[in-house]
Amino acid sequence: MDLRKLKTLIDLVSDSNVSELEITEAEGKVRIVKGGGAMVQGYAPAPVYAAPVAAPVAAGAVAVAPAPAAPVAEVASGHTVKSPMVGTFYRSSSPGAKAFVEVGSAIKEGETLCIVEAMKILNEIEADKSGTVTRILCENGQAVEFGQPLFIIE
Repeated sequence: MDLRKLKTLIDLVSDSNVSELEITEAEGKVRIVKGGGAMVQGYAPAPVYAAPVAAPVAAGAVAVAPAPAAPVAEVASGHTVKSPMVGTFYRSSSPGAKAFVEVGSAIKEGETLCIVEAMKILNEIEADKSGTVTRILCENGQAVEFGQPLFIIE
């Protein structure tokens, strides 16, 4: 998607009553969410899916029982801070700088927890609740998805 088309979409969202717009095309996906000013949430190439190919089964073969289901993910107690966008997770403002928060850090609502870089824009992710950071769920430099849990605050 070219920059002019992207700018036109941002202008349309900001000038309308639409609060969110998501467009998927052959070359990728764009999501624009209005929050004060329009902000591009993420752009990712369209995924390419390959259909799984089943192996041929010989006549008279014994059926194999399916593998056991994966264990259920542990349920975390406390408030979960989720990523508001697709991007790269960073715990500090620069590679050599001290991390914004550590496990056990007491934080206040509005305090910066991390940065998510999306499309060369560094977006500070702020705490939406005061409390203590009990878990950090992402590694520095890790790619994160929209809605992916980043921190647990109690």
